[in-house]
Amino acid sequence: MSLSIYNTLSRTKEEFIPLQGKNVGMYVCGPTVYGMPHVGHAKSYVSFDIIHRYLTYLGYNVKYVQNITDVGHLVGDSDEGEDKIQKQARLEALDPVAIAYRYETLYFDCMDALGVRKPTISCRATGHIIEIIAMVQELLDKGYAYVTDAGNVYYRVSSFKDYGKLSHREIDETVSGSRINVADDKEQPEDFALWKKADGGHLMKWPSPWGEGYPGWHIECSVMSRKYLGETFDIHGGGIDNMFPHHDCEIAQSEAANGCPFVKYFVHNNLVTVNGQKMGKSLGNFITLPDLFAEFDPMLIRFYILQAHYRKPTDFDRAKIAEVGDIYDKLCASIASARRRAGDAAPVEDADAARLQADFEAAMNDDFNTALAISTVYELSKALNTECAKGAPDAGRLAALLRVVDECFVPVLGLTFAAKGGDDSGKYIEYILQLRADMRKEKRFDVADRIRDDLAAMGVEVLDGKAGSGWRLK
Repeated sequence: MSLSIYNTLSRTKEEFIPLQGKNVGMYVCGPTVYGMPHVGHAKSYVSFDIIHRYLTYLGYNVKYVQNITDVGHLVGDSDEGEDKIQKQARLEALDPVAIAYRYETLYFDCMDALGVRKPTISCRATGHIIEIIAMVQELLDKGYAYVTDAGNVYYRVSSFKDYGKLSHREIDETVSGSRINVADDKEQPEDFALWKKADGGHLMKWPSPWGEGYPGWHIECSVMSRKYLGETFDIHGGGIDNMFPHHDCEIAQSEAANGCPFVKYFVHNNLVTVNGQKMGKSLGNFITLPDLFAEFDPMLIRFYILQAHYRKPTDFDRAKIAEVGDIYDKLCASIASARRRAGDAAPVEDADAARLQADFEAAMNDDFNTALAISTVYELSKALNTECAKGAPDAGRLAALLRVVDECFVPVLGLTFAAKGGDDSGKYIEYILQLRADMRKEKRFDVADRIRDDLAAMGVEVLDGKAGSGWRLK
């Protein structure tokens, strides 16, 4: 079964056929670094990390580019108002560059904790001002943009007949989607900024043919994707909230400037809610990742996100996270127990191991369906527990099942499956079981039974067999 991807452009699943053989170019819209990383970031970048990991698992050479928006993103996502980073700099009494660097560092720290691999290239908007000015000039030269008397440069949306082909919005709908006042120097309300004139108090500004200013939000992605991936590339990703206006604007800019298709597959992850409600600071339910990590292991948060398909919403409910945490702990414990029982045994040919790996790959080939893929992890855990429950487990079979964990589940899902308390907790349980075995040899069955019952009260089930005793978490 070949890999199929849901392409937002066509609204259908399509077979994944890269433009250049085994080489894949993937661009994902990165964070605007003006505030704490939050659960929305976790949902989005874990989702695209899974895509990155699975493509690598399939043998593709993935060039993964992700931008850092450190200038030009205005409050309200429109063309009037205050730059988000400059606003935060004023609130914290810091230089905008210091704000951007501080929150960029926090973002990557949180991604590291979640097991999100770094992109091949992470590029800042401020590092590409020369290229941004050059593309704006291209659009002006081709008649897709215009300069106003106020010193702003706007994209002329009416000049691009396919505008809105991603979101399926008509031009008159683009205005109603604006969240703040429309700039009064535009030819048409739907036109969007490529370059904005900086007022006297604006700190982040650069010289340009149109005066001192700074780039609009959308232009950076068109510029950086072209620079690092070419005029047409395979996958463009982002949150579903980026579809309009951001990705529609990117398509208009890039296809007008380059004269060719922009992206083959557009991929969008869905959004997050908190206890069934939309997350927002005004609602008092805004969850930052540092706060969440103070309560829960980041690996658990990753596991929780993977319970839902990336195109489905993820609801962050602390009670549900705790419930899933119990399941994850048991998975980790069963894998750790199997590792101890397998020892250094070599894997043998095992039909269950081969079937589970095939089932896992089939799930992932169906548009990266982690929700279904996780079910094979549960099945494999049951197989490990069943084998470990035997008095004399087959170490080679355990090794075969564990190879699926190490060569398939871990690299693709990005989960460590580390048992709570590390390996030491298992060693302590094994030591206690040896003491119990000694008590049974001495026919001190009352002590042996009490040890068994005490372990049961702690959630450890003792498995007695002819060749000895094993254990598993209940």
